[in-house]
Amino acid sequence: MRPAHTTLPAAVRVYEVSPRDGLQNEATVVSTAQKAELIAHLVAAGLRDVEVTSFVRPRWIPQLSDAAELVAMLPQVEGVDYWGLVPNPVGLERALKAQMHGVGTVLSASETHNKKNLNRTVRESLAGLEELIPVAKDEGLRVRSYISTVFGCPYEGDVAPEATLALAERLLAAGCDELVLGDTVGMANPVQVESMIRLLLDHGVRIDQIAVHFHDTRGTALANALAALWCGVTTFDASIGGLGGCPYAPGAAGNLASEDLVHMFEAMGVRTGVDLEKLAEAGHFAERVLGRELSGRYHQFHAGSARRAHTRTA
Repeated sequence: MRPAHTTLPAAVRVYEVSPRDGLQNEATVVSTAQKAELIAHLVAAGLRDVEVTSFVRPRWIPQLSDAAELVAMLPQVEGVDYWGLVPNPVGLERALKAQMHGVGTVLSASETHNKKNLNRTVRESLAGLEELIPVAKDEGLRVRSYISTVFGCPYEGDVAPEATLALAERLLAAGCDELVLGDTVGMANPVQVESMIRLLLDHGVRIDQIAVHFHDTRGTALANALAALWCGVTTFDASIGGLGGCPYAPGAAGNLASEDLVHMFEAMGVRTGVDLEKLAEAGHFAERVLGRELSGRYHQFHAGSARRAHTRTA
């Protein structure tokens, strides 16, 4: 960790992934209108970057088959950027037609997960992205590139940090704006997180080019986020109520819960620009839509407080 005298960033950016990474793993297929309403709740809470969908073949992820229809329904709010994941040039073309503000690309640091997730070798995926990213940039889109299984693979176990470094350097050279270090199955620990970020910084990657994406499988997501914060990272992926998981990563639990992250950072004096009460309301809406309890700790605390207040006044 950083020495005690080192100052924390004054503010951070919370990148909300629940409409895409959260809903893609749900058995329930949420209607397009309900997705649009959830996103409206998230924007009303102050979130300014929301990953709303993925432009993949509908048969791959049926939950996200309504990408174009959804984007057309979204509230246009000044300062709010909507993002979509694009797996290939066809997906990028669909994202451009939908007038997305930014796109995400993905590949894995481990060979087996990449083949399971994308049906390609890492080399093939990287070659494809080195063609796709410049096209997206030429079209005026911002590009964030996810690197999955950075901190461990469900099939291969440990992943060499040098594998992530090599991919990061190639993706940045291709023109991506931001690298997203993905803890796909929640295997990371704070020391590992700091070590990976330091390796990237030591090889010329700027801290503002690094974002982190943690899953809470083993209950370490907040601790890992804090480690990244101490390193100077200011962009954190999170998902309302802890929604999420990876269809191609056995054992992957939900994402770092947005409410937990915002609560911790605000309590530390690190500004997020997010209204925690309104964010909690968005979590309650998501819970009603899905018809099940969500796992986020602040969400459960807030829901419990509301139930107790209702009981007292009944």
